[in-house]
Amino acid sequence: MRSLSRLLALLGALLWAPWRALDGAPLAELSGDQDFQLFLQKNLEFTRKIKGDVAALQRAVCDAFQLCKEEELLLVRQDLGIAQAPLEQCHGRSFHAEACFGQLRDGLHAYHGSLAAVRELLPGHADLVETLQLDAANLSCNIQQQMEDLGLATVTYPAEGRGPLPAFSSRFQHQVGGFFILANFQRFLETAYRALRHLARL
Repeated sequence: MRSLSRLLALLGALLWAPWRALDGAPLAELSGDQDFQLFLQKNLEFTRKIKGDVAALQRAVCDAFQLCKEEELLLVRQDLGIAQAPLEQCHGRSFHAEACFGQLRDGLHAYHGSLAAVRELLPGHADLVETLQLDAANLSCNIQQQMEDLGLATVTYPAEGRGPLPAFSSRFQHQVGGFFILANFQRFLETAYRALRHLARL
């Protein structure tokens, strides 16, 4: 139990700190936790793979619909109301291990559902979208399992603004919606990847 308490305390210290400050953190304390390190290494590679697949779909949307730059679409985004899945509990000063891992898990679950809109938008890439959905579900399950292994609470962390996808009123709105679902998912994965990468240096 003492080892687990030390692990969770160090996780909190690492994940609320700015990323540039992590290099000076006392990372050696977790070097002997082989199961946790294995979890980090495995899912670091998995997250990198998912990021690559999201990038491939972003290129497909760019090529097919000439939707490539977010700054050109911000006004349409406001009308659509597509929100970013939250991850503030992974690097905020109010960090709690349960909330951080819960947000990772729940965000992956939310994007798994959102990708259905991308599958409809890119029928020629349906296999890749379905693979991405499966990978998001598997990564979410991996995090859930790790939470259970660490003895963390597994309740769902409440997230404001999360709900069903908006009803797209036009083909163009559907295209822009797909663009932002992928852009948001990529940002979510980048935050998750940074957390895993820095923790994996222990």
